[in-house]
Order: sequence, then structure tokens, then C-alpha cells
Amino acid sequence: MRHAWGKAILVWPAAFIVASIAAAIPAARAAAQEAAPYRLTLEDAIHKALQANLNVLVAGTEVGEDEGARTRSVAALLPRVNAETYANVQNRNLRAFGISFPGLPSVVGPFSNYDFRIYAQQNVLDLQSYRALKASESALEAGRMSEQDARDLIVRVIAGLYLNAQSAAARADAAEARVTDSTTLLKLAQDKHGAGTATGVDVLRAEVQLANDRQALLEAENTYKQTLLVLARNLGMRPGAPLALSEPLRYQPLAPEPPDALLPGALATRADYRALASQRDSLVEQQRANRARFYPKLSVSGNIGELGRSIGGVETTGLIQGQIDFTIFDRDREGEAQQLANRVKRIDDQIADLRRGVEEDIREALLNLDSAGQQVSVAGDGQELAERELKLAQDRFQAGMANNVEVVTAQDELARAEENYILAVSSHVDAKYALARALGDTERNILEFTGHP
Repeated sequence: MRHAWGKAILVWPAAFIVASIAAAIPAARAAAQEAAPYRLTLEDAIHKALQANLNVLVAGTEVGEDEGARTRSVAALLPRVNAETYANVQNRNLRAFGISFPGLPSVVGPFSNYDFRIYAQQNVLDLQSYRALKASESALEAGRMSEQDARDLIVRVIAGLYLNAQSAAARADAAEARVTDSTTLLKLAQDKHGAGTATGVDVLRAEVQLANDRQALLEAENTYKQTLLVLARNLGMRPGAPLALSEPLRYQPLAPEPPDALLPGALATRADYRALASQRDSLVEQQRANRARFYPKLSVSGNIGELGRSIGGVETTGLIQGQIDFTIFDRDREGEAQQLANRVKRIDDQIADLRRGVEEDIREALLNLDSAGQQVSVAGDGQELAERELKLAQDRFQAGMANNVEVVTAQDELARAEENYILAVSSHVDAKYALARALGDTERNILEFTGHP
């Protein structure tokens, strides 16, 4: 019995340890998954921003307000029905009404009165309300276009922030590659110094170069992390959420049509231009409603209910009538007409100015796109030459034909060439984003220009 109890004592701790490990494994996996960065694509970034951005949310509520205004305009053309009921007990002073006879008391009552009634009214002809409805429909369309314009703007901003992060990541990668090259150079200088074929100055120079490259790497990595913080904040995510870009910075050529061929489609697509056009349509309908204020209005109304001096003695009564209203004098209409005429003129000026602005945006984006494409070509050639120069300098130093000054100089030239290439590619991508914004339907164009299906 004592021996069996001793076995039980040994088994229980072992079982507890196994159970603890089994319980800890899922928690460890969950922690690892939480620590893993979210792989963010450009398309994901755009969708998250459109769901969380304050300007887009506010624009959506403004569209809801416009829908409410249209519903109220429709109500003016629909029947209005309401019910009313009352019961009272009262007395009357007959002398106050000019009724006075000998023997007739001056005050009669109290007596009761009960009335249960339904009232209905329908406008049969009301051109002013009809034009007001058409104006509200155009205003609603303008609101929807303004919301789309807000979405296009946010898409452009988020794409720019994603591009900043891509550029920062490319600089960090280039800095890391330079640290690797400098580490190799230092190892080579130390080996040659140990073999007596290089001086201590060569080793010291390589150490200085490695220290500088490590410093540059730290700065590049910190800049990249800052761009991710800004990107996460604008996506509605927690700024500290781990992020990683799944799409590196890359060059993709684009051959767009000439500006004269792109302008008509842009004017038909640009949400801000269409919003102004819808606002003008709304003002034109308001002008028609203003003129309709002098037109006759025909309406039909009536009521039906139970009326009596007691609840048990009520009887059905009712009324139906037609009514025509004419406006004889209305000074306010002239003031309103003057206001609307100036608003239409202002909208016309804005439309003309925006038309020129759209054409300017397209031409500017195309110029930048062409220039950036040429810069990418030149920068690519420069980077290739700098890589060859570095390789030759390394071979010369390894062969003992020169010290490592040529290698350090070649490393600096390569770093400058890599930066030029990153700047050129970033400018080219940004020019494509600007063209996508200038053409309208920014989200679709940006994804198409960047090779997304």
C-alpha cells in the first residue's frame, strides 16, 4: 500500500506538468500569431481607409441628410392625413353673443360636446412643390458625387502614404546591403593586413565606412517604422499594430493616351466636376420653382367623423372641398430669383475653372510621368555602372593593386546611385497616382496602373 502511494505521488506532478505544457502551447501559438506583422497590400490599405476615414464617414452622413431632404420634398406631393378627437364641457354667456330675451338666462350650460374626426388633404396641382422635388433629387446626386470625390481624395492620400512606406523600405534594404558590403570589406582589409599586404589605415578606413553605414541603416529603419505608424493611423488601425508591406517598390512602365483623348472621359468621370453639374441642375430647378410661385395651386381636402353632445348620441358628419390658391403679390419671389441667378452664375464660373483645372491636372501628370520614366532609365544605368565600379575596385584591392580608398569611394557612388533610382521610381509611381486622380475613379485607376487585377 505504501509503495502504491509513492507511485501516485510521482505520477501527479508529471501529469500536472504535461497538462500545463498542453495548455501553454495554444497560448504560445496565439502570442506568436499576434506578434506576426499584418501583410498589407495597397488594395487592403485603400479598403481599410475607406471604411475608417473620418472625411468619408462625414460625407456619408451628408448624403443621408440629402436623402432626408428629398423625402420631405416628396411629402409635399403626397396626401396628408391626421386624426383629431376631443371632449369638452362648457357653458356660454348668451349676452356676449347679443342674445338677450326676457326670462332667458344670460349663461346657459354646462353642456358637453364630443367630436372624433379624420382630416385629409391632397395637392392636385402644385408645380412649385414638384420643382422643389426635382431640385432635391439633383442636390442628392450632387451629395453622392461629393462623397465619391471625398473617397477619391482619400484613395489618393493613402496610396501616397503607402508609396512613402515603400520608398522607406527600399532605402532600408539598400542600407542593409551597404552594411553587408562594408562588413565584407572590413573582413578583407583585416585579412590582408594580417597577411602584410594592407596597412592599418586600410583597416581603419573600412571600420569607419562600416560605422557610417550602420548609422545610415538605423536611420533608414527608423524612418520606415515612422511611415508605418502614419499609415496605420490613417487606416483606422492602432498605431502600434505590427505592419509589413507585401508589395515592394518597383517600376512598371505606363503608356497613357494623349491629354486631348483623356479629357472627355475625365470630365464624365471626375466626381467633383459631376457634383458641380448636379448642383447647377438643382439651382435651375429651384429657379423653376421660384417662377411657379405665381402659378395657381389646386388642392382637395375633407374630413369625416362623429359629432354629438354625448358619446352615445354622436352622428356622422363630414366635409369635402376643393381649393384654388393664387399669389397676387409676392415681393420675396424677386429677391429669391436674384439670389438663384447669382448662384447659377457662380456655379458656371466654378465649372469652367474646374474644367481648365482637370485638363491641367492631366497634362501635369503626363509630363511628370514621362519625365520620371526617363529618370528611371537614367538612374538604372547609373546604378548598374556604380555596381560595376564597386566590383572593379574590390577586385583591385583584393589583388593588391590599390588601397581601399577606391572601394570606399565606389560604395559612396553606389549609395548615391541607389538613392537616385529609388527617387526616380517613387516619382514615377506618384505620377501614376496623380494621373489616376486626374482621370477620376481613382481607386480603379490606381489599382489598374499598379498591376492589380
